[in-house]
Amino acid sequence: MASKMMEALQELCQERHIDQLALIDSLEQSLAKSYAEILHLDWGAKVTIDRDTGKIYVYKLVPDDDSMDEEGNYTRFDEIDVTPSDTSRIAAQHAKAEINAIVRNAAREQIYEEFSGRIGELINGTVLQSTSDFTIVKIREGVEAELPHFDQRRFENERNERPQGERYMHNQRIKAVIIDVRDPNSTLPPVRGEHSRPPIVISRTHPALIKALFEQEVPEIYEGTVEIKSIAREPGQRSKVAVHSLDDRLDPVGACVGPKGSRVRAVVGELRGERVDVILWNEDPAVYVANALSPAKVSRVLIDEEKNYAGVIVPDDQLSLAIGKEGQNARLAARLTGWHIDIKNETLAADILKNVPAPTSEPEDLLDSSEGDLEPERCAYVSESGVRCRNQARPGSRYCGVHEAMAAGEDAVEGVEDLV
Repeated sequence: MASKMMEALQELCQERHIDQLALIDSLEQSLAKSYAEILHLDWGAKVTIDRDTGKIYVYKLVPDDDSMDEEGNYTRFDEIDVTPSDTSRIAAQHAKAEINAIVRNAAREQIYEEFSGRIGELINGTVLQSTSDFTIVKIREGVEAELPHFDQRRFENERNERPQGERYMHNQRIKAVIIDVRDPNSTLPPVRGEHSRPPIVISRTHPALIKALFEQEVPEIYEGTVEIKSIAREPGQRSKVAVHSLDDRLDPVGACVGPKGSRVRAVVGELRGERVDVILWNEDPAVYVANALSPAKVSRVLIDEEKNYAGVIVPDDQLSLAIGKEGQNARLAARLTGWHIDIKNETLAADILKNVPAPTSEPEDLLDSSEGDLEPERCAYVSESGVRCRNQARPGSRYCGVHEAMAAGEDAVEGVEDLV
């Protein structure tokens, strides 16, 4: 019977890819706690399992009086064989439960080691079961993942990783990205039912899904020639993707769209009709914001870097297109660029500028002749026909060089007439 138990353990370890020696060590520790409670041992018990026969030996631990340290703790214990003649029903049930727990925890540890470094990776899976709160997806034999879609009004600490309107059928093939792998040794408080749920959490709402799908469809992105700079997404409805090319000769938008839109159409198909806008990234914030508001045409963009504010002026007939249905286009553009965007049409912008009050004080006369450092005044000579001379007056005089002598002669004649 004992050898059959070891054979069963060996088959179980091979099936679940678990280290048999580690499983036996864990089982010895758990059985020691169980037998210490059953036999009422004050100092605990030690259990060993024969690796060949599977026979269980139970030892009572008795402290050695000469091994007490300065803090009053015993460092050595004598082992006394107290192995029962037969195993009680309660001990057998407890051992069975411990084996199941050890197997389950060992499997979760192995999954954690394998998948914890693959967060953000695209996976293909088959739907095994779908409930109102989550969907179980089979990644491969013995490895399952959870796609949660809890009602967050009832479960605030849970996740909703299913796009609005999506439903999954049994044996349906779906693609998703890994967003979390639960650590079985974590000291954090577990979420509801965590130990009975698959350790891998996947998502179909995360922006990383769009990036992974484009990497799969566009060789230039996979090779690194084209970069995805930013993604803004409203799952199930619309997304914007900003791309940039490291090769000046390559059009990044055209590479992502593909011949006759084949590449972006494949992404949209996997997202079940979600609209995807591919726009050109630019290091100039004004150009980037204008591109992000595509397909609307932008007249002008005013950037305030201190307030992280972008004022956008669009033609009157483009205002509704720039804002989008329920503000969706402007909202996605703001998320994509990281700028607060305020959109106004040209008519409203012109009215705002027109209503700006003019300055009430007269501007300072910067060409005041009394300062002495300014241009000479215009010549004061006026001809008989009433035309004033266009020359400038000479320094220290009211007349130019042509009319200065003439004016001096007229003044002399006026002085003689006064004497007469």
